[in-house]
Amino acid sequence: MIKVSNTLSGLFSQGGKPDVAMIEELVEFLDVFDGFSFEEVPDVRVIQYHGYPVMAMTRLSTRESGGKANLHQGAVGLEIDIAIGKTLKAVQPITHHPDTGRDLSGLNIPLWHTLLCLVSSCHAMAGLGYLGADIVLDNNKGALLLELNARPGLAIQITNGVGLELRLKLIEKEKNVQRTAEECVNYSMQAFC
Repeated sequence: MIKVSNTLSGLFSQGGKPDVAMIEELVEFLDVFDGFSFEEVPDVRVIQYHGYPVMAMTRLSTRESGGKANLHQGAVGLEIDIAIGKTLKAVQPITHHPDTGRDLSGLNIPLWHTLLCLVSSCHAMAGLGYLGADIVLDNNKGALLLELNARPGLAIQITNGVGLELRLKLIEKEKNVQRTAEECVNYSMQAFC
């Protein structure tokens, strides 16, 4: 409440210009994520190419990352098996969250198929052949799109222990086949199992 009050009173305005504030709804992440992140909501990053999800990870904030989910700031990245939505391993050689102590193995991401369909549908919306989509899972609203990245970082390859090239080449052969978002997801889940 103090930050809202400070904004309304003009504390952050510069040069006498009025403040601009954006108010976001609070995300109440699913209980399945309890202990998997420090202070902030964990998110899922999915790379999609021409509507086909090709690689995924979840990013977990840490004390070192300042509660942010950015891997280059010290967050933990967990590979997600795109076929089943289950976490496999952390990018760092760790088995437990460095701050919460939570075992990081075998987290089943709820609403996995729905989440991938949301990501796949972003292709038509954004008109980009290659993009990264950041998704959170809310207790009440399900899968929510946080943002789309036209140039997502390539650390997802390190997290997954495999390069994107072969997957992108496979999709390159499929990109002109007319498929719905759900059909693209089903194709990816079979192709990348």
